Amino acid sequence: MGSSPAPSAKVGAVIITMGNRPDELRALLDSVAKQDGDRVEVVVVGNGSPVPDVPEGVRTIELPENLGIPGGRNVGIEAFGPSGRDVDILLFLDDDGLLAHHDTAELCRTAFEADPKLGIISFRIADPETGVTQRRHVPRLRAADPMRSSRVTTFLGGANAVRTQVFAEVGGLPDEFFYAHEETDLAWRALDAGWMIDYRSDMVLYHPTTAPSRHAVYHRMVARNRVWLARRNLPAPLVPVYLGVWMLLTLVRRPSRPALKAWFGGFREGWSTSCGPRRPMKWRTVWRLTRLGRPPVI
Repeated sequence: MGSSPAPSAKVGAVIITMGNRPDELRALLDSVAKQDGDRVEVVVVGNGSPVPDVPEGVRTIELPENLGIPGGRNVGIEAFGPSGRDVDILLFLDDDGLLAHHDTAELCRTAFEADPKLGIISFRIADPETGVTQRRHVPRLRAADPMRSSRVTTFLGGANAVRTQVFAEVGGLPDEFFYAHEETDLAWRALDAGWMIDYRSDMVLYHPTTAPSRHAVYHRMVARNRVWLARRNLPAPLVPVYLGVWMLLTLVRRPSRPALKAWFGGFREGWSTSCGPRRPMKWRTVWRLTRLGRPPVI
């Protein structure tokens, strides 16, 4: 007697919005609805703003205040039950993005089923007009070839898939970060728990080319959260090394005087404020990160 086929992994999607891109949001939701295989359940979180009209069957949550990117995404995770347990996989998609192909959800199901240690997949972000992937959107140091898939040590926040078991084991995104580096914080905790992260060039999110520094708080948040990231996750001897390297890299890039002032203000804030619970990674995780091409000093 033949055995029945294994049930298909349940996939959900979390999208946070400020309510200011209704057309882009609708296009994204349409691209999610067109995914092959079983239906992807979607939750749209209005982060301190009303949610624009969405198609029938899409759940919405409107938060009274903006909780930041990690805070908003965490609310979306919990909408699928504690740590998202009502589904097996969660997609996190920027509200001005668009899934380029119909098979992305199915590729995720296949990838997670084939590799029990795979915890997170980072999609390739490409400009919808040119097809170009910005170097900063390839989550590894050797970023010259965005078409090469590989194991990586971090992932892109608005274009990824996470096995919900990861959240159950290591917790969600760090609410207090608000914006910047929250993905790396989760990635390091996942890697420390034994999970792996893949960058997949065949899973594509179209997203218009933008500069992250368009956000007014960019330089302060990046610096503050970089300090918090190190204080929370790195073995004590590596904290000054990691932050020293990043200070040098920042200076080499020669930011404007106002940007540099904001950066150093954030750097000081990172030391003078609580970073949340400190759980330094194991030294063997440091070695794993190094073998994967990105030692946690850069």
